[in-house]
Amino acid sequence: MIVVAIIGILAAIAIPRFGQMLEKSKEGQTKGNLNSIHSAASIYYSDQKGIWPTTLSANSSYSFSMYLDYLGPVKASGYYVPGAVSPTGAVVAMTTNGGTPNSSATGWLYDSTNGSMYVNSTVKDSRAVPYSFYGFE
Repeated sequence: MIVVAIIGILAAIAIPRFGQMLEKSKEGQTKGNLNSIHSAASIYYSDQKGIWPTTLSANSSYSFSMYLDYLGPVKASGYYVPGAVSPTGAVVAMTTNGGTPNSSATGWLYDSTNGSMYVNSTVKDSRAVPYSFYGFE
C-alpha cells in the first residue's frame, strides 16, 4: 500500500514535468528549423548577389528548394499560455518593409525585402519570451 502511494506521488510530480520537457524540446526544434531556413536564405542571398528569395516555395523560377529541400514547421505549441492560439505549422506568411508578427498566428512570417524570418506568433514560450523573438535573442 505504501509503495502504491509513493508511485502515485511520483507520477503526480513527473507527468506535468514531462509535458514541460516535451514543450521545451519542441521550442528547440522550432529554433533549429528557423536557423536552417535563415541559413538557406542567406546562401541564396549570397548566390544571387544581394537579392533575397521572393518566396520560400519550390515553385519559383529560381527555386529556393535548391537551398533547402524541406521547410521545417514551427513545432512549439503555446503550452505555457493557456487558451493561446498554437503557432504550430509550416505555412509561410509573407510581409514586406520590415513587417513583424503582431498577433498569435501560425507558421512562419518571412520578409523578402530584408530576409527576416520569424515565428508568426507573439505568444510567449517557457522563458516568457515571445516566439517571434526566436533568432533575434
